[in-house]
Amino acid sequence: MTPAPGAGGDAKRKKRRKRRPAGPHSPTSTLVSAPTETTPAAVKKPPLKKRSVYAKRVDEVSAGGLVIDETGTKGLLIGRRDLKDATRERLLWSLPKGHIEAGETPEQAAIREVAEETGIQSEIARELGVIDFWFMAGGKRIHKTVHHYLFREVGGVLAPQVSEVDDVGWFPLEEIISLLAYPDEKKLIAKSGDLKI
Repeated sequence: MTPAPGAGGDAKRKKRRKRRPAGPHSPTSTLVSAPTETTPAAVKKPPLKKRSVYAKRVDEVSAGGLVIDETGTKGLLIGRRDLKDATRERLLWSLPKGHIEAGETPEQAAIREVAEETGIQSEIARELGVIDFWFMAGGKRIHKTVHHYLFREVGGVLAPQVSEVDDVGWFPLEEIISLLAYPDEKKLIAKSGDLKI
């Protein structure tokens, strides 16, 4: 007797094997492992942090001070336009000063800067003190140290430095503190005692 088609004979039985359900240990199963440290799914990006942007610190050293005129009754101040004043008419009065150049002492720089900014030649009578302060400019934190001296006028012609100073003037010594725009300079002159030389 010939088996009916599809009834499965011995030959077919040998070829056909029972399939086992796919399990974790079955050779035909596809293993899907949990993400490990080396698989891309496990590579976690660190949370985005706000980058702290630090302004670069710059140290500057300047020198200048207060010049007393030949009569011993007036002091010399420089005036610069107040950039915050919409009218551009208000002047901020301060002591003449400027950067110390390479190879200069603070005293040499002070004498040179006074002459450049005011046109007045002077000599140092005594030291007044040192002021240091911080400010921001051009995205940098500036730490400025300024050496101050008391000068006596010895010559020259009063004239503001065109590129840096808007005005210069001699003022009665008793008015100097009230005219100064910056608190640190006011304090320095106030504690300097007798300004007559």
